[in-house]
Amino acid sequence: MSGLKLRLSFCFLFTTELTLGVSPFAGWPGQKSAKRMLHIRRCQHLKPITKTFVSLIHFKANRHLKLILPRTFAFRELRKSWFSTHSLLGDKNIILMGPPGSGKTTVGKIIGQKLNCGVIDVDSDILEATWNMTVAEKLKDVGNEQFLEEEGKVLLNFSASGIVISLSGSNPMHDATMQHLKKNGVVVYLDVPITDIIDRLNLMKIDRIVGQNSGMPLKEILQYRRQFYKKWYDVRIFCENGASAEVIADKVFDAVKRYQDVDSETFVSTRYKCKHPGERISRKYFSDALVEGLASDGGLFVPQKEFPKLSCVEWKSLIGATYVERAQIILERCIHPVDVPGFRLGEMIETAYGENFACSKIAPVRHLSGNQFILELFHGPTGSFKDLSLQLMPHLFAHCIPRTCNYLILVATSGDTGSAVLNGFSRLTSSDKQRVAAVTFFPENGVSGFQKEQMIASQKENGWAVGVKSDFDFCQTAIKKMFNDSDFTGFLTVEYGTTLSSANSINWGRLLPQVIYHASAYLDLVNQGFISFGNPVDVCIPTGNFGNILAAVYAKMMGIPIRKFICASNQNHVLTDFIKTGHYDLRKRQLVQTFSPSIDILKSSNLERHLHFVTDRDGKLMTKLFQQLESQQHFQLEKILVDKLQQDFIADWCSEENCLAAINSTYHTLGYILDPHTAVAKVVADRIQDKTCPVILASTAHYSKFAPAIMQALRIGEINQTSSSQLCLLSSYNALPPPHEALLETIKQREPKYHVSAPDLDILKDHVETLIRNHFMKVF
Repeated sequence: MSGLKLRLSFCFLFTTELTLGVSPFAGWPGQKSAKRMLHIRRCQHLKPITKTFVSLIHFKANRHLKLILPRTFAFRELRKSWFSTHSLLGDKNIILMGPPGSGKTTVGKIIGQKLNCGVIDVDSDILEATWNMTVAEKLKDVGNEQFLEEEGKVLLNFSASGIVISLSGSNPMHDATMQHLKKNGVVVYLDVPITDIIDRLNLMKIDRIVGQNSGMPLKEILQYRRQFYKKWYDVRIFCENGASAEVIADKVFDAVKRYQDVDSETFVSTRYKCKHPGERISRKYFSDALVEGLASDGGLFVPQKEFPKLSCVEWKSLIGATYVERAQIILERCIHPVDVPGFRLGEMIETAYGENFACSKIAPVRHLSGNQFILELFHGPTGSFKDLSLQLMPHLFAHCIPRTCNYLILVATSGDTGSAVLNGFSRLTSSDKQRVAAVTFFPENGVSGFQKEQMIASQKENGWAVGVKSDFDFCQTAIKKMFNDSDFTGFLTVEYGTTLSSANSINWGRLLPQVIYHASAYLDLVNQGFISFGNPVDVCIPTGNFGNILAAVYAKMMGIPIRKFICASNQNHVLTDFIKTGHYDLRKRQLVQTFSPSIDILKSSNLERHLHFVTDRDGKLMTKLFQQLESQQHFQLEKILVDKLQQDFIADWCSEENCLAAINSTYHTLGYILDPHTAVAKVVADRIQDKTCPVILASTAHYSKFAPAIMQALRIGEINQTSSSQLCLLSSYNALPPPHEALLETIKQREPKYHVSAPDLDILKDHVETLIRNHFMKVF
């Protein structure tokens, strides 16, 4: 078959998928390897390209062609059709979009000079030339609605290639126009704060804004238009106050280069070992890391390049922003738009951090006393910090998976993760819930009574809780073994069309959203006037699996000035001992059940990610260390690596007695009730933080989830009440933080049945298969 026929045949198959929503790759033996192509289906700008190819020749697709079309060839051809390898633009356009006064015309001219290409301003070069009158005159002549229609008609007859186009502020309000323009260009949204736009327009005395003569205030007109800008952009440029047109043009240039270079942001396993210089490795992208969860060699996915870094000016521009706005800026830098387009990412973020959170600030910071601040991470629907990730991650996951595959999410939980996972995945759309389900394994006697009741009550049609008569480490190890059992996973794929994935913090899609609240907390301290931007802070985090504190490390990599990471452990202080000595030793160490069960962990999974960074990405060493941990129950870092680790980390642990004492003293002196995990952090911070800068204590759960421990700490009698009675009693104390209404409602629900299993891997596998068969094989 000739190269032309092969290319055209692929386009036919690809267009069939785009137009009918049916995967042409379904049933391939290599379906998994074709997943990256499936992601391209989400980039709507590619659809017209494939249609153009198909229009050149009519033929009937050969069904056997699917078996010989390699994923790399198809992906390469699509990249060639989108951008020339010889220039930034090729024959495509850069289309600048934004409100009046955002600087589209000025920025467009600068970019045109840099690229030595043509520049068209829609207002002056197209509309006014066509109408033989100014835009202001036309608007006054025909009125708002008719103006939009006539403006749209003119642009529907316009075509160009390889130029920069500066749209009018109202073009994005006409759907047909934008669909036409996006066929041959990348739309860049110049996102300027509304207050800055109003100041600029007042200086410019602009009188040609659609809707301006309706009596609606200018601020409301601009706010109304934002929905259209968000709908159409491919790349967003956040234009901070005071940035020059040259700076914005450079940002556009860099962003379009990033958009075009789909291979620039890849992931590797922490255990990847380069065999020889120049070795080519299988590329993994954000979508792959999210969907696969665990690397095939047993390691964890990490970005191959360094974390993107925001400039000081960019961070300062977010000081007054909302949590949602901060989240979108941060995540757009970390997720390539080929994986998740910016406008779709924005929709997910707004859904995730909306009315399901009891506090509009999502993760507020409260001054506790002295130099200590509380980062309240418990305002989500299940009352723990896990909600900050697990209200978003399911939407990312459902977006990234092939539409023709089923996925079962396996989660090990030491307490809070289980209910957060079940709640998050239950909020997917009805169609997504038919192809994505979740099961959580928790230690039957290793979580608080409330946590168990909450998990069981969180079971929905696509989510189940399974109690295991063992500890968290067994649950987590069992899941890893299922992932690494190719016979088992292959059987599930062939027999049920179902793939396993994870939603623990070993999954990159779980870990990444946690970066947001660490950055947001620092910005809130600046916004509240406690510090100036650039002043350092310490963070003290109760941690067992190392994910929460690792997210703070990533926030620092992105430019947040965090000085020290304080690791706070309970009586299961393996992490504290490791940070102090470099010796990770599980020998003769038994898991102790404490008042802070979410950090009752001995095998800290995410530590591997940080050690990968500390050892300069030495995959060979990671393999050696963690295989040694499995086989010999310990490993020792070299002194040079221990010194490097201790440059940023300090650690200590808290006894059960000190934990209860901290809860009691904080309530009686400050009127604030700490949950046991936050109490662990406070005890450690009081003991080892040097008081020379503010310290942010991560409050990882609402105290009502641990009512018996709180009542014991406050010396309240009648502890042996029902969970509902205990919560109502604590709510009557009129303390801070306020009662968590969602938790009160959850505990009032009738407790459904749940499954309890022996600590046997084969039994757990059988149960997983049963859940898959009953859920995915039934007819919806």
